[in-house]
Amino acid sequence: MDAALLVSFLSMQVINPVIEEGWKKILRDEFHSPYFSELKEFLVEERQQHTVYPPGKLIFNAFQHTPFSRVKVVILGQDPYHGNGQAHGLCFSVPPGIPQPPSLVNILKELRDDLGIPIPQHGNLENWADQGVLLLNATLTVRANQAGSHQNRGWETFTSRVIERISEHKERVVFLLWGRYAQAKESLVDGNRHLVLKAAHPSPLSAYNGFFGCRHFSKTNAFLEQRGTNGIDWTL
Repeated sequence: MDAALLVSFLSMQVINPVIEEGWKKILRDEFHSPYFSELKEFLVEERQQHTVYPPGKLIFNAFQHTPFSRVKVVILGQDPYHGNGQAHGLCFSVPPGIPQPPSLVNILKELRDDLGIPIPQHGNLENWADQGVLLLNATLTVRANQAGSHQNRGWETFTSRVIERISEHKERVVFLLWGRYAQAKESLVDGNRHLVLKAAHPSPLSAYNGFFGCRHFSKTNAFLEQRGTNGIDWTL
């Protein structure tokens, strides 16, 4: 693919993303805003010079799996995994055949201890996303092997708008905020309309400081079911 076609293709992936129509409608202004144009230009340049994860067609994968109309739960991560083959557009999740990263291992341990669900052999969380769990990273891309390399380029503004739109236009959504980075987004959520559950990050560095034992999976289902909504089948 020559340079002109590459730029055209990458521009379309960001400015005209393959994204579920409900999200496209509610986020239309974001895709045409100045900050998003700058983000697009940055990503085009990055992909010309570096390997970037996830692949372009998977940048908005979380929105494809979880249409706006079906959002029940939001789990907020920081940025995509930066190792080869790990990132597929869903926070904390990895595709089939990829070993479970340490934070995901701890998430699945807490799930086992909370609800008695056996730890699976894989780390693919698509089953959660397809039931209405928006697995949203604050930053949707990353340079290979460089954690945090696409922070402060505009993605955080975009994903903050996503959280605000959910808070404004939905009712009775559960926001799971694990770690200080995610908890900084709490101010974007109307706590009178939604449930915010906070805990330490599931990273091995902090999981024993309040993530283990938080029981967020059972608390989420109790909240949803008390309000007449089906809970999440957390089995993988």
